[in-house]
Amino acid sequence: MAKDLHDTPMLDELESGPWPSFISGIKRLRDQHGDERIRGVANDLLGQLEHSYETRKGYWKGGTISVYGYGGGIIPRFSEVGQQFPESKEFHTLRVQPPAGNYYTTDILRQLADSWEKWGSGLVTFHGQTGNIMFIGADSTNTQHFFDEINDYGWDLGGAGPCVRTGMSCVGAARCEMSNCNEHRIHRTLLTRFTDDIHRPALPYKFKFKVSGCPNDCMNSIERSDFAIIGTWRDDMKIDQEEVKAFVAKKGRQYVLDNVTSRCPTNCMTLNDDDTLSVDNRNCVKCMHCLNVMPKALHPGDDKGISILIGGKRTLKIGDLMGTVIVPFMKMETDEDYQRLVEIAENTIDFWAENGLEHERCGEMIERIGLVNFLEGIGLEVDPNMVQHPRKSSYIRTDGWDEEAEKWFRRKAEDKQKAVGA
Repeated sequence: MAKDLHDTPMLDELESGPWPSFISGIKRLRDQHGDERIRGVANDLLGQLEHSYETRKGYWKGGTISVYGYGGGIIPRFSEVGQQFPESKEFHTLRVQPPAGNYYTTDILRQLADSWEKWGSGLVTFHGQTGNIMFIGADSTNTQHFFDEINDYGWDLGGAGPCVRTGMSCVGAARCEMSNCNEHRIHRTLLTRFTDDIHRPALPYKFKFKVSGCPNDCMNSIERSDFAIIGTWRDDMKIDQEEVKAFVAKKGRQYVLDNVTSRCPTNCMTLNDDDTLSVDNRNCVKCMHCLNVMPKALHPGDDKGISILIGGKRTLKIGDLMGTVIVPFMKMETDEDYQRLVEIAENTIDFWAENGLEHERCGEMIERIGLVNFLEGIGLEVDPNMVQHPRKSSYIRTDGWDEEAEKWFRRKAEDKQKAVGA
């Protein structure tokens, strides 16, 4: 490289610990890559980062950058110290949507990497917090070139800004025996419907879909997405008693008592004297612990479907929120079931877009206006299973419940009569 390398004594310290450092990766691009342009970009990137560490100030500012026809999908980054570090003065990040379940072939990964080294910095993250492939570091001209090239062989930009963000789904039934739904069809169905809302930001803030095939929630959807879809079952879990006996024989009764039955949050499991397992399924809350510890012996039931939770998010206007159940159970077997899921999502986004404040997540809106008003707005009936904090407080007044139940049944009957009359 003709240009002198920037001294990076502070960044060097980040490589001194026991864990791999992102600094090492950038240095490999600077020192070993065959393209002089990429070596120069990596060198100036390290120089600016060292400068930021020295001055304790960040020098990246936003702006406007997009590809033709899209309003989002790119995070603009312009350097305020571009004169000192000219080769990295524009360092935009492109968010590219991954395939459902993050299934790739090695050939397509190589093709993506080749395209990025051709037009970008060579820095890639699989995957960002939103689930996108993060292609980090392109100038304004090459941003369009890179998108055109990968779009020609099938890839699309993800969400950025106040829009529907990139959906995510777990690895699913192809590799996980705990799956209770077709995660990838759900993901694809929602993506197809809301692609326009991904590319053209027009919402109060971001809205995320995440799909997990079982209550293990490997996508962290309950706490990280506005619209969480969790595969579940509503009949009894399946027990292979011979496998239970084999597990007890291998691990010992005390191990099972300490690590399976006693860790059940509702104490619904009993290890019998004959080394079989009894389960009070009415009290099972699908926490998945026992199924994870004894995957050969215990499996989800046969009556499978999904639960839908709304409003999960990290800290913003108010603190972290977990999703609130709005559909306790829903079968996903027919095309009509998938259409019903899309309708619920459409109604949710439309109501939030109309009633949410600027920079307010859907869950924050629900906290502000109340769950009952939200359910009425999207056309869902209140259900006793719509719980946000189950089994949290035993101090609940029960006087007057019978009268309220009568009112509820009477209202349901009146609504049914009106529907028949219409």
